[in-house]
Amino acid sequence: MDIHKNARLSFRSREALVRFVLEQGQTRKAAAAAFRVGARTAARWVARYRSQGMDGLLDRSSRPHRSPRQTSSLFREEVVALRRGHMPGYAIARRTGLSPATVSRILRRARLSRWRDLNPPPPVQRYEHPRPGDLLHLDIKGMTQFGEVALRGDGRLRGRKEHPGFLALHVAVDDHSRMAFTQMLADQKAETTIAFLHSALQFFATHGIAVRALLTDNGSSYRSHRFRHACHQLQIQHRRTRPYTPRTNGKAERFIQTALREWAYAKHWTDSQQRDAHLQPWVDYYNRERPHGSLSYKPPISRSEIGTTS
Repeated sequence: MDIHKNARLSFRSREALVRFVLEQGQTRKAAAAAFRVGARTAARWVARYRSQGMDGLLDRSSRPHRSPRQTSSLFREEVVALRRGHMPGYAIARRTGLSPATVSRILRRARLSRWRDLNPPPPVQRYEHPRPGDLLHLDIKGMTQFGEVALRGDGRLRGRKEHPGFLALHVAVDDHSRMAFTQMLADQKAETTIAFLHSALQFFATHGIAVRALLTDNGSSYRSHRFRHACHQLQIQHRRTRPYTPRTNGKAERFIQTALREWAYAKHWTDSQQRDAHLQPWVDYYNRERPHGSLSYKPPISRSEIGTTS
């Protein structure tokens, strides 16, 4: 019950007032003085209790019983239908003869006042394959190399001005167990990606996980004939996500976000070599110790063959 901060009577105070009158035989005027309210207020709560019992002591809605000037439901339905046809509010007001303020109020109540409300994002469909190795998510995140740059007293930078280049963080995440394998490699070319795939398969095999299918985005290395031929030789099914739908490969995308937050951007690194040296220790912590929300706060290794047998 939402009680005004300056209200004299709460629900329990109303009950005490009623019992003060009915059980102790006090007058309503005496009850009003004892509870510091008006005599009419005390009489109202006593009358409500006699007619409705304890329910009569609850707050009632302040909404009027009749609203003769309220906009009819036919007009409201017409406004909503026109809005769903992507008609702006001022045009709806001219079409229906309603004021722009009335149209705006109807659209706010229908949660259609903003253009983005007309095309809401599709609901998130979470999925999980029943066994480790049923699906392996692959993804690549470009990472910047950087070196130490000193700052002179006059504010000018001292150090190499040319850009040191880029690296590629290759990521493989098992759909069921969330076990992750990563490597910081020189580029995103097909031969580099294939070599990473072989390393990932070997890593998961040491944990008792045999990979049977891959899911990747539509990057050039994943679309190459070499990568397709490598999957055919390894007898692994390869599927690609729909273009511009990264949520389909969400487990790899989520792992990359976690890695950037807890490893890459977790502290100020002197240079990129120091940052990259801490990648593998963090991945080991992620797999073996870090609680995972979707796994009932258990580490991913608890779902691998090693974790289930130990």
